[in-house]
Amino acid sequence: MPSHPAVPCAIDEASIASLHEAILSGRTTCIAIVDAYLARIAAYDRNGPALATILAVNPQAREIAARLDAQFAKTGELTGPLHGIPVAVKDNYNTTDMPTSGGNVLFKDVVPPIESTVTRKLREAGAIILAKTNMHEWALAGITISSLGGQTKNPYDLTRTPGGSSGGTGAAVAANFATVGLATDTMNSIRSPASANSLVGFRSTRGLVSRAGVIPVSHTQDVAGTITRSVEDAAIMLDVMAGFDPDDPVTARSINHIPHSFTDHLDADGLRGVRIGVLTNFFGKEEIHAEVNAVMAGARDTFRRAGASIIEIDDPALDSDAILRDCGNGNSRSYSTAISNRSAAARPWLACVN
Repeated sequence: MPSHPAVPCAIDEASIASLHEAILSGRTTCIAIVDAYLARIAAYDRNGPALATILAVNPQAREIAARLDAQFAKTGELTGPLHGIPVAVKDNYNTTDMPTSGGNVLFKDVVPPIESTVTRKLREAGAIILAKTNMHEWALAGITISSLGGQTKNPYDLTRTPGGSSGGTGAAVAANFATVGLATDTMNSIRSPASANSLVGFRSTRGLVSRAGVIPVSHTQDVAGTITRSVEDAAIMLDVMAGFDPDDPVTARSINHIPHSFTDHLDADGLRGVRIGVLTNFFGKEEIHAEVNAVMAGARDTFRRAGASIIEIDDPALDSDAILRDCGNGNSRSYSTAISNRSAAARPWLACVN
């Protein structure tokens, strides 16, 4: 591997655009970026606060970064939209240079022979798959505990959950262990850790992004998506990830429905005139919920200032505490019944909830 001069790289809260600007201006290199993230992982993942977000670090990461630097030195151009961007990948995506375990200790040494479609696309766009992240075992719960990685902690408060099942990716991005992250969502596994770690979670429409090479939970509900610091980074990632893949036939739905670039739709006035429904009974009324409710109220005020209309919907049948209690007792059908009883007032496609 060629030697590289030490180039300081500030990675705290870094975005795809900020790192690319630093590379293009000569202020840093891909290998310096990788080294900075690896140093943070070494200092804080199993040491210090011991966040336990990382299951494996890519042993080829520095070599890949060096090749990208050599190519940039020759051409002066980035190799793709994700040139040199370190990505943290949930450990249910197949990677041929690191094990894929689904969080299960019995699979800790299993390296799949075929790469997942999404990680292959990211690599082709210049990304560096830096590490595999802890996840709730087999992605079967909304927390992040596995027999292989243990309990992942929330970097903002070590006593709080990082969410799940993609909590390892969420906590890793929040802790500046990678610039962006890959996650999956069957019920809430992208949105939960994004919320818990103050990040942007994007649960792609089913059929937009291939799930080939991803350990499945439900073929009718699984989607591949991202956890990032900004909507812009999510759009850049989606530009690379979206598209038809014969290995996931449901992606045929995306044909002729993908814009030239999702970044073209980043509009600061995009909420003007939009109607946003808020199910007020989903917000607990007890005092323990007051702090979170205040944050959510502030978010609604932000939407209003951006030009949106907030429509509050008060339906006792959709009470969050009752739903959690019923689901916990194995009575999730009552939630389905509550929805189906109101399907006549919804568009026809909403009736499929039951």
